[in-house]
Amino acid sequence: MRKMVLFLLVTCLWNANALFAQKLSKADKTLIQNLKGHIQYLASDELEGRRAGDMGEQKAVDYIIKQYQELGIQPMGDNGFIQSFPIDEGKRFSNIAYVKINNQKAILDSDFFALSNSGFGNFNSKASVSLNEPKQVWFMDVNDVLEENATNPHFDLNNWIINTATQIKDKGAAALFLHNSGTTVDNIQFNKYDTAKALALPVVYFTKKGFTKFFDDELATYQIETDISFEHPTRTAHNVVGFIDNHAANTIILGAHLDHLGYNQDKHGLDLNNLVHNGADDNASGTAALMELAKSLLKKSPKNNNYLFIHFSGEELGLLGSKYWLDHPTYQGSFNYMINMDMVGRYDTARKLTIGGFGTSSKWAEVLSKTSTPLLTHYDSAGTGPSDHASFYRKDMPVLFLFTGSHSDYHKATDDADKINYEAQKDVVRLVQNIIKTTDDYGKLDFLKTREQSMGKSTKFTVSLGVMPDYAFTGTGVRIEGASQGKLGEKLGLKASDVLTQLGDYKLIDVTSYMQALSKFKKGDKTTLVIKRNGEEVKFEIQF
Repeated sequence: MRKMVLFLLVTCLWNANALFAQKLSKADKTLIQNLKGHIQYLASDELEGRRAGDMGEQKAVDYIIKQYQELGIQPMGDNGFIQSFPIDEGKRFSNIAYVKINNQKAILDSDFFALSNSGFGNFNSKASVSLNEPKQVWFMDVNDVLEENATNPHFDLNNWIINTATQIKDKGAAALFLHNSGTTVDNIQFNKYDTAKALALPVVYFTKKGFTKFFDDELATYQIETDISFEHPTRTAHNVVGFIDNHAANTIILGAHLDHLGYNQDKHGLDLNNLVHNGADDNASGTAALMELAKSLLKKSPKNNNYLFIHFSGEELGLLGSKYWLDHPTYQGSFNYMINMDMVGRYDTARKLTIGGFGTSSKWAEVLSKTSTPLLTHYDSAGTGPSDHASFYRKDMPVLFLFTGSHSDYHKATDDADKINYEAQKDVVRLVQNIIKTTDDYGKLDFLKTREQSMGKSTKFTVSLGVMPDYAFTGTGVRIEGASQGKLGEKLGLKASDVLTQLGDYKLIDVTSYMQALSKFKKGDKTTLVIKRNGEEVKFEIQF
């Protein structure tokens, strides 16, 4: 009897699946096949992870353009479909530079780093090639210096380094090696956007690990050989922009980012390896969905809006492409709203489909109530978040953000095309089509401010100021785009364009140093926050 029941259950389930499969129309089957074809190419090893500004990104750009050219989509970039923009990678230690102690190479970052305003040059402490005489390296423990000046409110370690480098060069020193034997915070960091005048001679900072590794014997003598030099590379990334002109008063922007992590050169991967990160879900899925939306809207579109399709690059580096487009728009018009698709390929019933931006217009609730979908959905009111729609929300535009959820392959080399749920992705495309159709008679949607959502999809600290860093900022410090509603930053009165410069003892030179500083605090700790606002320094006494 039990076997019979099991047989009937399996038969019923098989029949149900068969019926479900039969419900797929020819158009749905074609859409699924097209999505699969796009993603399998975009997330293939051939494209090498589509890192912004690299050859893999260019191949993705070429592929998208070819699709649009074949469809007859109108180009709307600066150069055909393309809008190019620069990525400033900042100063970095040159690939040919090195530090050797007794013929053993020190490991950059792990053992040492050269100060970003270090002087440059090469030397060998054993003998000078030209003068055949020793070159001396001076060692100094900054912990001793900080302790000696602990009661001096005017002491500045950076000025001390500048003056010391000049003084010891006059005494014949070839380089200055710094280390910190104590626990006092010295705030010596590498600032890739440093524009300060170069120091009088090479200055190298050894970590505790590196100093112990190479200089554990105070009585020993060491042969030191170095070549200190820097490079400041830039690369060019590319947005792809297409347009359907219905000669309407308003234009809907539909977007998705095309870039991913490449071989993890920018260290944004979560698996800490240099394998190719194909980014099938993030965001070949959104790229494929956007191309298919363009195809369907060109074939038959509601006529009360125009449609602008933007494939952004540089999203993984801090929404660079969307910010650049908004600062340098390739199309001028009245914009209705923006829909962003980022990671729409891994739907399951546990994670559901998140529709963000629900609170950015009073009309979204009514629109979405009229828009059916077989997908289980979760609504989030926030107009901000870790994707390109946040850039448009910042410009007072209603947005929606479609996202099928994070997963264990996020930002890892395992985010591959064979893990995509193509049938559910088809339903995401159909949902966006239905939203567009539903809004066609609404005219221009109103805009509402919403609660803020912090940038970033994961954190490694237990406290927060509740602010959104501007990842595209290339100055010293952390410029913010706003403060989350009800969070500490808002209560302090922090505003967009404020630049955070110090948290407690920790100076902030970039977002990474900000995250590292936050990790030093726990809930209940009291400290001081220093910011720059309109060129003036402002201090806050805070408690997490």
